[in-house]
Parts: sequence; C-alpha cells; structure tokens
Amino acid sequence: MIFRLLHLAGKLLLFAVIGLCLALTIVPHFLDAIYYRGPLTTHFDGERFKNTDPNDDIRMVPRRPRASYLRRWLTGADADMTPAWPDRVRVTPHPIPPRVDGDEMIVTWVGHATVLVQTQGLNILTDPIWSTRAGPMGVGPARVAPPGIAFDRLPKIDLILVSHNHYDHMDLATLKLLWDRDKPLIVSSLGNDALIGQAGVPSRTLDWGGRLTVRPGIEVIVNRNHHWSTRWISDRNRALWSSFVVRLPGGNVFFAGDTGAGDLRWADEAARYGPVRLALIPIGAFRFSPGQMGDWSHIGPVDAVDVARRLGASRSIGMHWGTFRLSNEGYFTPPRLLAAAMACTGQGGQFDTVPIGRPSRIASHMSPAGTPAMSRRALLACLDTPRVRAMR
Repeated sequence: MIFRLLHLAGKLLLFAVIGLCLALTIVPHFLDAIYYRGPLTTHFDGERFKNTDPNDDIRMVPRRPRASYLRRWLTGADADMTPAWPDRVRVTPHPIPPRVDGDEMIVTWVGHATVLVQTQGLNILTDPIWSTRAGPMGVGPARVAPPGIAFDRLPKIDLILVSHNHYDHMDLATLKLLWDRDKPLIVSSLGNDALIGQAGVPSRTLDWGGRLTVRPGIEVIVNRNHHWSTRWISDRNRALWSSFVVRLPGGNVFFAGDTGAGDLRWADEAARYGPVRLALIPIGAFRFSPGQMGDWSHIGPVDAVDVARRLGASRSIGMHWGTFRLSNEGYFTPPRLLAAAMACTGQGGQFDTVPIGRPSRIASHMSPAGTPAMSRRALLACLDTPRVRAMR
C-alpha cells in the first residue's frame, strides 16, 4: 500500500512539473501553431492534415481507450500485470565503415526508428535521436538502450529522413548536432520545416508523392502512411506525416516511419516505385491492453508482415522497438511475435530484427513474389497458440 501511494505521488509530481513547464514556456504562438499554409487537398483542409483512409480503431482487441491506459499508468493500478522491461540493455559497439560504395549495402540499427543505411557512397539516417529521453524539456520515456553508434563515431551523414514531428522521431537537439557537423540534406513532409527551423536547421519538405533528386539516379519520394502529428498542445495534425522511398540503382529502400495500418495501400503505392531491396518497418509500441495486436497509429508484427508482403521486399528489418518504452508489450514480444507471424504466413523475403549497433550486410534484391496473401483473421487464428498467448 505504501509503495502504491509513493508510486502515485511520484507520478503526480512528475505531471505537475510537466504542467508547470508547459505553462511557463508555451506562448500564444504555440497555442495555435501554424506550420504550413497551402492549397486544399484530399488530406489537407486548409488548417490541418488528415489520413485519407479509414480510422482503424477496430484493430484494438480488446478495445480500451488510451485515457484508460494513461490512468492505469499514472496510478500504478496494473503495475503487477505490466511486463517487466530491463532498466538497461547492453550494446556492444562495432566498427562502422566511413562509406560503402556501389551496390553494396550495410545497415546499422542505432535504436528505435534510427537506422544508418550506407550504399552508393551515401550515408542515410532515418529519424535520428541520440537524446536520452524522447520528450520536451528532458521529460519523457528514457532510453533503456544507448545508441548503437556513439555520436562521435557516426560517419559523416549525407541524407536524413524525418517522418513526422513526434519527439521520438524528430529530435531537434540531434538534428542541430548533425547539421552543425555535416550539413546533410534533411527531407521531411509538409510543415515540418517550420519545426526543424526552430533549431536553426534548414530542411526540404514535400507532400505525399513529392520527389527530390539527391543526385543523378538517386531520389527520395515522400510516401503516404497512416499516422498523426503533434508537438505541443493544440497543434495536432498541423504538420504532415509520411513514409519514404529512396530510389537506388541496386534496389530501393523503404522507410515506413511511424504508422498504423489504415488501408495498407500506402505499402502498395510504395511498391510501384520499383523493387524494394530493404524495408524498415515498425513492429513495436502496439499493445496498450492485453491481447491487443495493433493500434490505429502503430502497427505490430501482425500487420508488419503484410506490409513487407505488399512491398515485395526481399529483406525487411523490424524497428521502433527495444529502445523507449511506449506501450505495454514485453521487451522481447515484438521480435518473437514477428518470427511467429512469419512462420504462419510462410511468405517469401527475409523479415527479422538485428541487434542494436551491429552492421548487417544486405544482399542484392531478389524478388519474393508468389506468396499468397493471408487474411488478418487467418493469421490471428494461426497465432492463437499457447506460446503466443503467453507473450505479454
């Protein structure tokens, strides 16, 4: 009982501090922040962006509001039921090449959605975050795993992809460090340049379907996905979210960013830009209630395997797990559930996870075409086993 009271008092104090900091720092400009002005489209109403596919709350099984999750987290009401996470994960540093030329490709998972892709003489970084916490003013979920590459060991970066403005994906402190050191090309979706610019960092922003040539034969395409955005209090969906396709001579790289399933046709759209040699797909932060297999804004392994199939990716790597605790699944549940889902579908292409900080050589593209689609219902039935049910 005393532990529960101390737990509650500590979290109430934390929220009081957050509220005070926000009250002291938020000025009228941020009470109604405007990041983008432009013509009306199917996904922009002149004020805010939106998904063009249906909201898929029905994927929450059983469905429970996030407010309930927050209330239980705040009070510690389900502390005994929450799967334990390690306080610290050991990461073994490995040598990282300064460059990788030609069609050879080496990929290193730095942690969360931060991945270093090296190919064609380019060093590409996705959603870079080296900060110890994902949140404003040093408040937010803390790392359990240090970055897989120490910042001072990171090779010169040429291209950065920023999927949206949530703190665990758009870390302004890291972007500022990278800009001051390397002056990379930073690409994001509409409205995010206003936010990145607050750190004194320039960026290029495009609408869904927009293309930007990096150099002859290599371009970045901003692609649709299913998510949302916010940075402060009332700026919800003032900036756009996206996935990316990097078109390369040896086969494309797809970075899903942060996404729910929606209609999943955004993966089909990305596949039309050419063969996908490597897909970086989120598999974590999907469980807010026991048994839940996906959230409207975050896919889990059940939907991730369908994304890989739709892309026709010859190699997919699961990311967005194992770094910041954002939901209630166990630490190793995402990779274990991914392996079980791949076994159920029997689909072609390699889809697994890699250790943080260990460079992985990506083979040349080989089409995995020919795997029949497996319905979500059938996949869930296949996964309804004692071993999977025991995954918390």
